[in-house]
This record gives sequence, structure tokens and C-alpha cells, in this order.
Amino acid sequence: MKNLKLDPNKIEEELLAFDEKLQRSYETLKEISQIDVAQSKGIEIFSQDKLKLLFFCGNKHVTKRCRTPLLITYALVNRWYMIDLEPEKSLLKALNNLGLDVYVIDWGYPDPADRFLDLDDYINEYINNCVEQVCMHSEATRVNLLGICQGGTLSLCYTAIYPEKVRNLITMVTPVDFQTETNLLSLLARSVDVDLAVSTYGNIPGEMLNDSYNSLMPMRLGIQKNLGMPNQLNTTESALSFLRMEKWIYDSPDQAGEAFRQFIKWFFQENLLIKDQITIGDYPVRLSAITQPVLNIFGAYDHLVPPDASLALGDHVGSKDYQTLEIKAGHIGVFVSGKSQKIVPASINDWLLERD
Repeated sequence: MKNLKLDPNKIEEELLAFDEKLQRSYETLKEISQIDVAQSKGIEIFSQDKLKLLFFCGNKHVTKRCRTPLLITYALVNRWYMIDLEPEKSLLKALNNLGLDVYVIDWGYPDPADRFLDLDDYINEYINNCVEQVCMHSEATRVNLLGICQGGTLSLCYTAIYPEKVRNLITMVTPVDFQTETNLLSLLARSVDVDLAVSTYGNIPGEMLNDSYNSLMPMRLGIQKNLGMPNQLNTTESALSFLRMEKWIYDSPDQAGEAFRQFIKWFFQENLLIKDQITIGDYPVRLSAITQPVLNIFGAYDHLVPPDASLALGDHVGSKDYQTLEIKAGHIGVFVSGKSQKIVPASINDWLLERD
């Protein structure tokens, strides 16, 4: 501390400047009456329990359109509208503009009645029913499946069990090897007494999971974000962008207790996916059974699903047509950064067209 030289005049200037930013932030927030998310207009074509299946029609005027419908499976932890967060930063909107018909699973919000839902229910019941509904609605025989984060892991399990129903598989920021050395989330999950947590809470509170994620990067997601907030709230446009992200972050559904218990134990704590030792319901899950084309998209700076956790898929999948796409972004930046908006939608569309 001896080398720390504080200039009182400089401190006063910085505090005054910060106070002015806070005042501008206040004035900006007064002008915002609503935080809009989920920008695209879709229609609900199916529902079951808390789940809704949404359809977003692609641009019919595109000369060359992918004939096979795309079904997107998001994680259970957060809401699906991360892919449709802002008008100019919407993966869903971009895919529609390229001509893709997109279906999205909205998992809804589990309540105490869903305490005993397990992975068998989510994969062999919910996802399978959605695939069948997509095929009926689109008059297709198979779907292209895109799984995001935990939804990507569920999609891998589904495709391994029902390979005949999936034409092409895309995984985005998807964990496969749950025990790589750089996986901080895995280290945290492996230390959890999940039986005690489920017996105590029933369903696992979404707020508690958010706190866990924030604890992985306390400086960046805590102190630095809060100190930088006045800069984010300087204009209405930047404020809306910041608030949409905050709304998504804290719109976290509770997790069905039994499904949470199975996922933490089987995947994080025992790493059974890459060991070919998982059985969902009556069906064994073998990654080698996935022989259809696979595109694996990952973030180079992802702290929740490090690249090595995702790239492990290439060592276990049975496909002879396996490709990867690296995006120079973090876990969320893969979807909303300006760079990813230029790369990801077009790459997905081109890859699917080549295999349609």
C-alpha cells in the first residue's frame, strides 16, 4: 500500500463525474416504461403441462430455403428468448430472414407439481412429442435439431435414442465432457450435496442458481458490472440493451427437483455421458449412435462451457460428418455479440442447406 498515491483533487473529479452519470442514468430510466424481449411473432402449435411449442415462419421469398424444419431446444435453466433478445441481435430473427422455419420449445416455469419430473419425462416425453408435432405441422419426416447449452446435452441424448427422427444435429455452447480441468461450473457442481438440496427445496430455486453462476466471476459479474452500470444507462438505446439482458438473466425458472438431481449426478458428478453409461428411461444413451451430420458451435471465451468441455464431442460422436465452429465470444456473446450475428446465422443456414 506504500506505493498507492491518492490525489484528493483527482478523486473529487472522478466522484463528481460519476455522480453526473448517475443523474443521467436516472433521467434515462424515467423514459423507459417497458422492457421488451422476445422480438419475433410466433404462434403456439402445441402445449403439454408447462411446455409450449412455438412456430416462427421463415421468409418465403428466399430463393433457396431449407426444407427440413429446425427445432431449437434451450436449457432448462434460463428462458429461450436469449435467441430473440433484441431487434438487431436476434439469432431467431436472422434464421427466419434466411428462410428457415424455426420451432422453439418454451419450457415454462415448473411449480411444486413438477417436483418429480425426471430426464425421462423431458427427453422421451416432452422433446419427443415436440419432434412429432413439428413433423406433423411441417409435413416433414424428420427435423433438424439445434440444442443450446444444457438443451444441447438433452438434444445429444435425444438424438442418440431416436436417430431416425433427426436429420442434422447442431449443438451450441454444449457441455459434453463435464470434468475438464478448466470447467469452474463443474468444480462447483461436483461439490454439491444434490440429494440434500432436492430434499430441502424440492424444486431448485432459479435465484439460487443465478447466485452460483455469478460466484464464478465475482469481480466481472458483480463489482465491475455495477460500477459500469451508469455507462450502460447513458442513452435509451444502450439502457434498453442492458435491461433486456438483465431481465433475461433474472428470469430464471425453478428446476424440477428430480431432473436436476439426475443431471447433476449423472453428468457433472459422474461424467457418464462420455462413458456411455447413461440410460434415460428404458433407453441407453450412446454418443456413437449419433451418425448424422453434426455441427458443434462453441465460444472461445466461454467460462460456463469451456471449449474443451464442448470439443470433446468430436472424440465420441459416431458421425463421419462432424464440424466445429469457433466464435470469439463468451457464453452469451455467441448469441448477441455483433461479431456472432454476422457469422452464426449464416453458418447454420449454409451448413443445413448443404445437407438438406
